[in-house]
Formats: sequence, C-alpha cells, structure tokens
Amino acid sequence: MDYLRKIDFAALKAAPTERINQVLIDTLSGGDQCGVAAVQTPVGGGSPAGLHRHVFDQYFYMVSGVMDFEIEGKQYKAGPGELVVFPTGVPHRNWNGGAEPTLHINMMIPCPKPGEPVGIPV
Repeated sequence: MDYLRKIDFAALKAAPTERINQVLIDTLSGGDQCGVAAVQTPVGGGSPAGLHRHVFDQYFYMVSGVMDFEIEGKQYKAGPGELVVFPTGVPHRNWNGGAEPTLHINMMIPCPKPGEPVGIPV
C-alpha cells in the first residue's frame, strides 16, 4: 500500500489543453471505500458523459480555476477552496467556461468497481 499519493503537476502543466484524470486511489490501488483522482479540465472542456448521474456520491474539491456546473437543472460556479456535492442519483454536468484550465480533486464514495459504469447518461 502506498500511503502517500502525489499529483503529477508537471504532466498537467505540460498539457493545458487536455483533460487529464490522474487516479490517486481506486479499487486497483487499495481504495475499497473511496476513489480519488486529480482532474484537469481545459478551457471549453467538461463532463465526457454530458448530463449524467452516478450510483455513488461524488465530490469535487476545486483547487484552481473556476468550473461551471448544472446540478438538478440549476447553474452554479465554483472556484478554489469550494467543495461541490453530487449526491447519488442527482443529474449533473460540469464544464470549464473560464480562461484557464481548472484542477479539482474528484472523490467517489463508495469507490466504483472495475468495469462498473461511472457516468450514467440522463
């Protein structure tokens, strides 16, 4: 078990126009209870699944940039230091309508099982 997990900031900085999902812990690396990833979203990018829902709770902790959200039909914006909460089954999507890439920590509780669909289109 690796007790310390590190975000590869150099990889993020080298590819500011790409959506990058750096898995920090999942079921394959010891995360039975929670999956965590660092996600960079480029300007104009967003939820690969569009409007979707999950069979688990999901949380985004915003590290940098400002992300736009639609949650249950309402619009929101979240920036550094804000936590966005997506309870199980709640339809949502996110996109980067700002001028710089965003970085957020994505937490999924419980951790999705390998092969289980992560985003279920609405």
